[in-house]
Amino acid sequence: MKKIWAVPLVCAVLAATLSSCSGKSEAKKGEAAVRKPAVAVETAVAGAAELVEGIEVTGSLDPKFCADVKTQIPGLVKQVYVTEWVRVRKGTPLARIDVAEAEALVKRAEAAIESARAGLAQTRVAATRTERELARTMKLKEAGLATQQSVDDAQSETAAAAARIEAARAQIRVAEEELRQARARQAKGAVVSPIDGVVALREVNVGDLASDAAAARPIFRIVDNRLLNLTVTVSSADSARVRVGQPLEFTVDSLPGKTFTGRVMYINPELSAADRSLKVIAEVRNDGELLKGGLFAKGRIVAGRRGGVLQLPRSALSGWDMAARKASVFVVEGDAARLRQVETGAVAGELVEIAAGLKAGEKYVSRGGFNLNDGDQVLVAQEISQ
Repeated sequence: MKKIWAVPLVCAVLAATLSSCSGKSEAKKGEAAVRKPAVAVETAVAGAAELVEGIEVTGSLDPKFCADVKTQIPGLVKQVYVTEWVRVRKGTPLARIDVAEAEALVKRAEAAIESARAGLAQTRVAATRTERELARTMKLKEAGLATQQSVDDAQSETAAAAARIEAARAQIRVAEEELRQARARQAKGAVVSPIDGVVALREVNVGDLASDAAAARPIFRIVDNRLLNLTVTVSSADSARVRVGQPLEFTVDSLPGKTFTGRVMYINPELSAADRSLKVIAEVRNDGELLKGGLFAKGRIVAGRRGGVLQLPRSALSGWDMAARKASVFVVEGDAARLRQVETGAVAGELVEIAAGLKAGEKYVSRGGFNLNDGDQVLVAQEISQ
């Protein structure tokens, strides 16, 4: 009986052993079949460079010097000398208002001056005659041939002649003042450019009726684009970092790829009550006059520079918390990507300072990290040097 049962028992043990080995082999094959393939990524080597700390700003450009020209007196427009978009100098005639009435007043005042001067000449002749009469009367009095009354009358007449001279001089001054006013009114008929620049607006033609400056709209606008003001706003958090004299770098959409510079000239002494922002004005020298007033500008105020700073592009960071200054970076170790926590610092455009967690010379995933998990195998498609 024992021999009969021994053979089946040995067979059962052998069958179980073979079944176990077959199961482990199949499990290994299945694990190899579901293993994730290597992910193609682009990598770069972390390197230190100069960091330009900036305050991101936006704003608009306006001419630093411009003038809205109005007529100073009402009247018909007699002549227009310029068209739009021509360059003019300070004092260049732009238009002329009909001032026939003022011209008549000038002639009248000139005639009044001539009359007053003639009157002064006559008064001086009379004064000279009274002085001679006084001297003759004094001699006759000494000789006993004239009375004291005659002397007193001659003295009075001399004093009256001197007073008439002063009155004639006063009349001349009045006439000269009237002439000055008439000429000033006549001069107001000439509309001239108050500054050097370009005629940006012309709103008048010959025969138009011009109003006085108090009620009229501008008939010309002169713009000097050689010097521009860039007005920007800075958040209250960055307001303490702004200083007069700091450079400002900016671009405009109409001239892509070209960077312009200015310098902070004016800082508002108080923040806006509406949004707690600070208004800052930078002066921009517009060499070549490529820039135009009214353009929208985007740039940054350069608040400082630091050398030897490790920086990564924004695209290489994942889970970036700007407030907490923390982010994650995939670092390539061998042929695997390892997720590493880093501390971030200042931001300069598309570059972010890495304060801790990464060293210069380490290789990181610059593109393709959104498909990665910690420990995934990577296939380097391209390596970018920094």
